[in-house]
Amino acid sequence: MSDADQQPIVIVGASLAGATAAEELRNDGWTGGIVLIGSETRLPYERPPLSKGVLLGKDETEVAQLHDQQWYDDNKIELRLGKTVTSIDVAGHTVTLDDGSQVSYGKLLIATGSRVRRLDVPGGDLPGVHYLRTAEESQALDDAYVAKPRVVVVGAGWIGLETASAARERGSEVTVVEPQSTALASVLGEEVGELFAEFHRQHGVRFRFGTGVEGFEGTDKVTGVRLSGGEVIPADLVIVGVGVQPNTELAAEAGIEVATRENGSGIVTGSDLKTSVADVYAAGDVARWDHPLFGRSVRVEHWQNAKDSGVAAAKAMLGQDVAHDAIPYFFTDQFDLGMEYAGEVPRGTSYQVVLRGDPKSGAYFAFWLDDDRHVLAGMHVNNWDTIDTIQDLIRSGKQVDPARLADTSVELADV
Repeated sequence: MSDADQQPIVIVGASLAGATAAEELRNDGWTGGIVLIGSETRLPYERPPLSKGVLLGKDETEVAQLHDQQWYDDNKIELRLGKTVTSIDVAGHTVTLDDGSQVSYGKLLIATGSRVRRLDVPGGDLPGVHYLRTAEESQALDDAYVAKPRVVVVGAGWIGLETASAARERGSEVTVVEPQSTALASVLGEEVGELFAEFHRQHGVRFRFGTGVEGFEGTDKVTGVRLSGGEVIPADLVIVGVGVQPNTELAAEAGIEVATRENGSGIVTGSDLKTSVADVYAAGDVARWDHPLFGRSVRVEHWQNAKDSGVAAAKAMLGQDVAHDAIPYFFTDQFDLGMEYAGEVPRGTSYQVVLRGDPKSGAYFAFWLDDDRHVLAGMHVNNWDTIDTIQDLIRSGKQVDPARLADTSVELADV
């Protein structure tokens, strides 16, 4: 039986992971049907430009688009945009859309991504309170930045710091509110997180650490942010960046295994990205897979994983032997700082931070070592063409000497 005679491969989620999987299927020779279904009406796009070039006023949202319509036509990839899958019948191998139509599949990939966590506080629906996940939300923020408003950012994570950086570069006063003790504390730890906080202070960003948000003030639009204890910070524009949560509900309702809260979150898969149900796979933000190098399950919300896992899932659906072992990777651009990070430090793990180079110079490294002196993760700031070496250190599993790691006279590859 030829590919064309088989049931199509259906991809739920016209995301970076979903579109990358569709592209890889064609690259690897699949000639059968591919149906790519997405809730947004836009052609599939990637998200990093939305919090970087677009917010700086340098790029249009179209720069994030992966391919034009002609590419999908030429590759015979059927797009069903502006459509939401409401249920999966794993026994009947069909998905049902919100317009009542059904699509049969031979293999199914769930690439439904994540959605922003929203603050459930008084005034949360006031005009002027923004979130950033979609191209439309990025465009709305870009338009709002033109007036140089007083900006309050809720959350000092990556999205919070990138939106704060862009607002400052475009002339706004910016205050960041964060209940933890410093920026990025849950991601990088307090020592390295404080380096980022101080860097932002040097560029005029104000921080209010150790306090939460009780609500937003205003009638027709937001005019202020009320902190825990009652203080109000004046604001013309509020950006909420308090994390995301994976869209696992569709899978759970279909009886596909989803991680419990105690075990993290995400659709549970093996290293081949197969779920607990036959012929169903998961990729991107929504997948929690058994990482063959780490020996534990991981879920990664970043751009590179969406691409890597989309490729891996496509190969697995075509029957290839797959072990998705990519090292988690992400990057950020803030003011004149460029950073790349690789690896993962599991929550609750004790670790030692080793700095290499002087952070005050604007170019340095940070490494996270476990108790046995293995490199769990590493990052560089403005030290380009080094991320492959960092990943090699992680992948090697070798013990390192912290003193040699910190010594800039020793080549990084020789530590």
